[in-house]
Amino acid sequence: MVSAEDAAAIREAYERSGELAAAAELRRRFRGITDNGKARDCVRIILGWRRPADDGREDGPPQ
Repeated sequence: MVSAEDAAAIREAYERSGELAAAAELRRRFRGITDNGKARDCVRIILGWRRPADDGREDGPPQ
């Protein structure tokens, strides 16, 4: 399960240094993901997560 904290760190790495850095951050947090291609796929999915503006929570995985 990806927490809001994990998603925020991955998003921050992407915004700071790009997709490869975000994939590295994802792999650092989820050691079971060993394939860079799969990590990049996961990053793209996480970057697409958004919460509705009126629910008051930070961005994170859909509930």
